[in-house]
Amino acid sequence: MKRTLLLSTLGVLLLQGCFSPDPQQLQKRQKQKELLGKTLFFDKSLSQNQTQSCATCHDPQHAFIDPRDTEASGMVSLGDDGHSFGTRNAPTATYAMFSPAFHFDEQKQHYLGGQFYDGRAATLADQAGGPPLNPVEMGMGSTTELIERLKNNPYYRSELTALYGDSIWENGKKAYAALTGAIAAFEKTETFAPFDSKYDRYLRGEYELSALEDLGKALFFSNDNTNCSTCHMRKGEDRAYETFTNYEYHNIGTPANTLAAKLAKQTGKDRGLLENPAVTDKAHAGKIKVPTLRNVAVTAPYMHNGVFKELETVIRFYDHYNNPEAAVNPETGKKWKEPIFAATISKEELKARKLTDRKIKALVAFLKLLTDRRYEHLLER
Repeated sequence: MKRTLLLSTLGVLLLQGCFSPDPQQLQKRQKQKELLGKTLFFDKSLSQNQTQSCATCHDPQHAFIDPRDTEASGMVSLGDDGHSFGTRNAPTATYAMFSPAFHFDEQKQHYLGGQFYDGRAATLADQAGGPPLNPVEMGMGSTTELIERLKNNPYYRSELTALYGDSIWENGKKAYAALTGAIAAFEKTETFAPFDSKYDRYLRGEYELSALEDLGKALFFSNDNTNCSTCHMRKGEDRAYETFTNYEYHNIGTPANTLAAKLAKQTGKDRGLLENPAVTDKAHAGKIKVPTLRNVAVTAPYMHNGVFKELETVIRFYDHYNNPEAAVNPETGKKWKEPIFAATISKEELKARKLTDRKIKALVAFLKLLTDRRYEHLLER
């Protein structure tokens, strides 16, 4: 009787979740999912013509951006069909895991987080599900078509069945969610966020800043000088694991990239945050998610449309709002082009003191410190 009662009680407790699953089993399952996600990330069969994988536009050897030598010169990416171009620059996938889910912050009165430049994908898994079905990216016709490819692959069939059971193949949406969830699991590994740059080493007492780097650091974090940290800081100065973005959306007056727009056959303006179906207020036109500055020195070209080639140009562009002597774009030798959307520019956030050439060089030197160790060799190019 006592034994029966004990077994019955154990059954109830298990149903109520009072006993935690075996941590080792959970860890093993997570590692299995991450490995599956890694395989999917590099698999070109996820594209229509089997010529393109996630890694094509987010190459791990190049800080997870698109390094391909096309007529777009990295400004926008070439699709699986060999002739279509996207309308936006492929951002680095490094440190993307730290972006919160897309939401409106009532206290700050700002939209925050999400993936893509307009936050239309709330999470990493949502983002991973976009490119395979985008006709100008990986070009698959439907989730059903893609799941059939997975089902016919012995490795994927075995792994997904082991993780989710045979029923995973009975529901296309669930199978696709499993695929995107696995890719997201891989993107949440240390591979994408090692926090081992010279800046991180400096915080640990393992690297000594040069005079120019130290000046750049002081300028970056000084609200009396550059105001950089207003948008590009979340945790605080000299805090470990800083991602150098507050995940807000701002319009900094980025000019149009006519060449990229022509290649992408883009006829209208990029409305930024208004491209997100969840946002309808025209006050947000042209606002773009503040990107991480991690690996910024090795992820040119810059801005959401790749309009600037050099990091120094970006800093001079910011400076032109406060410095009458910085009226010319050094890459073109002409005046800065007009912004895509002038009415919604974040003017307060752009206020700063004008910069000297030395201060600009110092800021570039500081930003180079944010390069992951594995990409430091790219700084020499």
